Amino acid sequence: MADLPEDASPPEASTKRRWLRPEVRYTLSAIIFLFVFEYLLLPELASARRNVHVLGTVNVPLLILAIVVEVGALLAYAELSRTVFAPDSPSHWTMLRINMSSLSVSHVVPGGTAAGGALGYRLLSDDGVPGSTAAFGLATQGVGSAVVLNIIFWLALLISIPLNGVNRLYGYAALLGVLLLAAFGGTVILLTRGQRHADEWLRKIAARLPFVTPDKVSALLQTIADRLIILFSNRTLLAKALAWAALNWLLDASCLWIILFAFGRTISPIDLLVAYGLANILAAIPLTPGGLGVVEFTLSGALVGFGVPASLAYLSVIAWRLLNFWLPIPLGGAAYFSLRLSSRRRQIGRTEGV
Repeated sequence: MADLPEDASPPEASTKRRWLRPEVRYTLSAIIFLFVFEYLLLPELASARRNVHVLGTVNVPLLILAIVVEVGALLAYAELSRTVFAPDSPSHWTMLRINMSSLSVSHVVPGGTAAGGALGYRLLSDDGVPGSTAAFGLATQGVGSAVVLNIIFWLALLISIPLNGVNRLYGYAALLGVLLLAAFGGTVILLTRGQRHADEWLRKIAARLPFVTPDKVSALLQTIADRLIILFSNRTLLAKALAWAALNWLLDASCLWIILFAFGRTISPIDLLVAYGLANILAAIPLTPGGLGVVEFTLSGALVGFGVPASLAYLSVIAWRLLNFWLPIPLGGAAYFSLRLSSRRRQIGRTEGV
């Protein structure tokens, strides 16, 4: 093969770069989203529509209770955030608005978890949280919350299997959880016990990247390692974070259980947690924003498998997703504008003070 000029690159590398362009990623995400919407979500909506007469039998006070419980889940997640951002945590009200803003973005943008995290980082920085603390906290609350979900799912699964038998889909979800835990554990070990090797490796990479200096990368690594050591050595802080994460998931699952009860159907809490954990773990695969379509299809199918009539399963899941997925979108938009208004007022106050 003829030698390439020094400033040239192989066709394969050029093609790879084109596929990595943001517009290509967004296009692929949009195609996947439309596919899931048409083949997973629309059939669920159609099934729910055919059984809309069931709405006449719903218990309205229980639906109100479900809304209250879902609000409690959001408050628990805000407290989880404040725990991992300590001692630079924003106020309770500010943290709730930041979480709602990032949640809103993650529910409307394909691959929205990254976009929601970027918005959360910016809002935290605007509130005075140091950049390294914000980055560490966002990563910790996301991965830590997912780890707690897997623990809840596995515990429910261990109890459920002797009663209901083994399902192949459970194995896939459990395997995905194992990979997540392995990645999380490996990262923790690398940053806390193998910090010197990680530092040398990252400095070599940083030396070849534009706009990045090895010293800055090393300082960031040191900060994250120090905060991990603090988190895992402070049992009270760690227990508090795990408790808030567990409460967030359990309240969200309880909201679904109450909605099912409002439609006149009860289900074993263990079966509910298996179905709920299965749907949310599979939703971690970034196919659609917030697992839209994936959660509805998986969860309603699992509930039917546990004996819930199809009509009630579809309507209950759709009603729960209205609270869990759709309601945070307008609320998050309002929270974002509230935060920007507060930031503007602080800037005006500082200017007038000067």
